Amino acid sequence: MRHLLKRHPLPIRAHFDFVLVLTYALPAAALRPALNPGLELDAWEDHVSGDELGFVAVALVQTRHLRPSFLPAALGRSFFLCGYRIFTRYTTLAGRRLRGLQILRSDADGRAMVWAGNLLTHYRYHLAEVAIDRAEERVEVAVTSRDGGGDLAIRADLGAPEGVLPPGSPFTEERDARRFVGPMPFTFDYEAETHSILRVEGVRPEWRPRLVPVEVGEVSFFDHRSFGNQLPRLASAFWLEDVDYRWRRGVREPLASRADP
Repeated sequence: MRHLLKRHPLPIRAHFDFVLVLTYALPAAALRPALNPGLELDAWEDHVSGDELGFVAVALVQTRHLRPSFLPAALGRSFFLCGYRIFTRYTTLAGRRLRGLQILRSDADGRAMVWAGNLLTHYRYHLAEVAIDRAEERVEVAVTSRDGGGDLAIRADLGAPEGVLPPGSPFTEERDARRFVGPMPFTFDYEAETHSILRVEGVRPEWRPRLVPVEVGEVSFFDHRSFGNQLPRLASAFWLEDVDYRWRRGVREPLASRADP
């Protein structure tokens, strides 16, 4: 019966002090085997090479006052979160086509958050140590995970006058890159016990990230998680600050059959 607790039973509210999202491109064929039943890859065609690509977001979020929506902010938890997500699509039984994210891994620097997150969600939380060096025109983040699968070291230049796409990005226009920044309207989980999709809708008053240059020293997630031995390409890096965010209660929808890919 433990799976009943993991259905995101409570509406949640939080404030994001800052968000840094790095989006990596991989061949679509390399990402599809990692998808949960019932989900499709949110694929994109490289206009230059013609290759079909999928995307994994690495989201670094300084979170403050996370709590059930009916509680005051003073009772919330503050922590740092690093999450790894695949951009996906899901078609409901009513025929609605929804864009969203499938969680692959989450790292947090708070024991209570890791415990509660693994009790109430499928987000696969791991305890990690986090060091943040923040200045007016730059931020450096280092994450050290216990299993080595979530280590990273990233520096973002916040003082750059104009955002530019990283060298080697498959995107040629910022407009295309913004389609794969996140957060998407929905997060999708798979409940194996009932062969169902759980979807959680996120709501924010505004989301206006800007491109920033980054230096990536390490993202060990891609070393420990094989995607057909394909090397990821950094496609974009976006930054934003001071955003209120909330999540509605989870909604469960059974899949049509066990034969779903």
